Amino acid sequence: MTRIRRFFGRFFGRVRRFPPSVPLCRHWNMPSVRIGVDTGGTFTDVVLVDEHTGKIVTTKTPSTPANPADGFMAGVHKVLELHAGDPGAGPEIGLDTISGIVHGTTVATNQLLEDRAAGTDHLGFVTTEGFEFLLEIARQSVPDGYGNSYFWVKPPRIVPVHRVKTVGGRLDHLGREVRPFDEDEAVAAARWFKEHGVTAIGVCFLHSYADPAHELRMREVLEREHPEAVVSLSSEVLREYREYERSVTTLVDAAVKPVMRRYIQNLSDRLGRQFSIMKSNGGVLSAAEVVHQPITTVLSGPAAGALGAALIAGTAGRPSVITLDGGGTSTDVAVVVEGEPSLTTEGSIGRYPCKIPMIDIVTVGAGGGSIAWISPEGTLKVGPKSAGADPGPICYGRGGTEVTVTDAHVFLGRVPPHLLGGEIPLDVAAARAGIEALAGKLGLTPERCATGILEISAFNQSNAIRQITVKRGLDVRDFPMVAFGGSGPLLACRLIDILGLPAAVVPPNPGNVSAFGLLTVDVKNDYVRTHVSRAPAPDALAAIYAELEAQAADALDREGFTDHVYARSADLRYYGQAYEVRVPVPGGAVDDAWCAAVVERFHTEHEKLYGYGYRDDPRHAVEWVNLRVSGIGPITRPAVARVPEQVGEASPVATREVFYEQWGRTVIYRRADLGAGAVVRGPAVVEEYGSTLPVHPGFTATVDDHGNLVLVSDR
Repeated sequence: MTRIRRFFGRFFGRVRRFPPSVPLCRHWNMPSVRIGVDTGGTFTDVVLVDEHTGKIVTTKTPSTPANPADGFMAGVHKVLELHAGDPGAGPEIGLDTISGIVHGTTVATNQLLEDRAAGTDHLGFVTTEGFEFLLEIARQSVPDGYGNSYFWVKPPRIVPVHRVKTVGGRLDHLGREVRPFDEDEAVAAARWFKEHGVTAIGVCFLHSYADPAHELRMREVLEREHPEAVVSLSSEVLREYREYERSVTTLVDAAVKPVMRRYIQNLSDRLGRQFSIMKSNGGVLSAAEVVHQPITTVLSGPAAGALGAALIAGTAGRPSVITLDGGGTSTDVAVVVEGEPSLTTEGSIGRYPCKIPMIDIVTVGAGGGSIAWISPEGTLKVGPKSAGADPGPICYGRGGTEVTVTDAHVFLGRVPPHLLGGEIPLDVAAARAGIEALAGKLGLTPERCATGILEISAFNQSNAIRQITVKRGLDVRDFPMVAFGGSGPLLACRLIDILGLPAAVVPPNPGNVSAFGLLTVDVKNDYVRTHVSRAPAPDALAAIYAELEAQAADALDREGFTDHVYARSADLRYYGQAYEVRVPVPGGAVDDAWCAAVVERFHTEHEKLYGYGYRDDPRHAVEWVNLRVSGIGPITRPAVARVPEQVGEASPVATREVFYEQWGRTVIYRRADLGAGAVVRGPAVVEEYGSTLPVHPGFTATVDDHGNLVLVSDR
């Protein structure tokens, strides 16, 4: 096991520079490491980088859904012990010598998906007088179309109407006061919330994106009358127009604040130090700052995976790829174009729209723990329900009784009879019994039943890939796929066949790519301001960008950065459209030529996305909508090193019975023994500590110069 971990460390060079807010220990008598911890539904993945040697140590530990902090701490202690026991590790390292920890967490996401009582049941809403039914009106759009039902019922409100309070006062769309703020009504609302135990409150007044003055006064009243409550203001969470999305995003932020604050405080107390948290926009932020904007942490783990995979693929000469992160509960898919994952502000978590910048990720309930079941019509289905970490699949031997995707792989021999290098033995006989029982109900042979489970899971994953590519105007056949996560590589061969992918790339130790990605991420904050105009004055645009960059500078200063990078962008549309197109805009002075260059970029991008543009048609004016700035504190990412050449022909370490088209004695390779240029021809299985790659007949896997297994079809 130690040899496998040491093997993974060969692929990454030394990390040379990290955020200056993190104290680096520069002498061997002051050992120092950085740790990435990604909490998933089944396992918590941990990666340690030794800042002196560049050595990487990886491990996994079962997640603890009842209290994710327990799994987090178990993983940190485990990786420190492994590093201390590794030859050449240097002096002993403890919690006090860690120079930085970056965490990918699902706490906020899970609370929203499960509607836990600690969140929405104690949530209140304050809005402008006359707009108390804003959440009820919502949007007319039908998320899933009309095909599956005769009637469409809007999703339940995040806050029931009796916990919505209105306050007099009104601003127009330019931020000018039409009616003054009603202090008495604000006090009455605050006292009502206190009397009824409403401890999380979202505030969204009409047009507060133009001027936050009324919202700031409401917060002052709440702090005075109800100091125990946590408060989120829409002008701080999402300062852009569209009242419904801004309201719900603000309420989601308020709902997750209490649980995130408790979780972060718990971890800080147990670690005895501060740490950083991955954000959904592809950046990180210190935990001390995240408590003020917890909504930015939704989908933080999948975002880290996409970034880690992008770095690994780019180093291997593949700047544009599909990333597929297969876990125990779900599979997360993203697209990387020229080294950058696609971003969106049109995402959602469960039934709640969250209009914050996030990496564009499609999630499908198709993980290793996805449960196979029989529909009322008698057909086989897989997912989205998952056995998770507890009790887990039948083969875990922890009381699970429902057949999962992992059980099908185990029965067919495509994964070894253990996980994590032998740390978790698997009950093959129990998996076989479960498959046989399900097959009997369906009137199938056990092999056909297990193969069917995997085929359905593969098609579920392929549909997610189509959503992120075909629906966005991209040809899936142009993109190789980076498959990672514990279950990500298991169906790679089938996905190549189903989608016509040119190749699949499996990085070294794929089960820990998300945790590794946490250590490659810049500090990043996003700021937005709505400014709707068909002929904006350059001076007005310059003033807004200057204000947004000043906010970004303050945040980066608090994080300890002296070098700041500002990335500007703008949302534009043709006048009369209901959607915008975001384009990057240049820095420097804002003048008429600058504005014309941005409009030209918009025409080009609109034509690229939708197949038409109105560049030469004066009847279709271009309207500016939102101005955006991302403040970035850059780090130097780990360098992906080359691996030694393969000496001689790769030799298998064992054989076992594996079912592909039929049962047959199949060679087993150990990933740690494969050097650059090694070739594995199917049928075969390549095993390593955190994952397994079944190489089907008609496929070949070749190790590239950076240790990635590149899987292609020979057909």
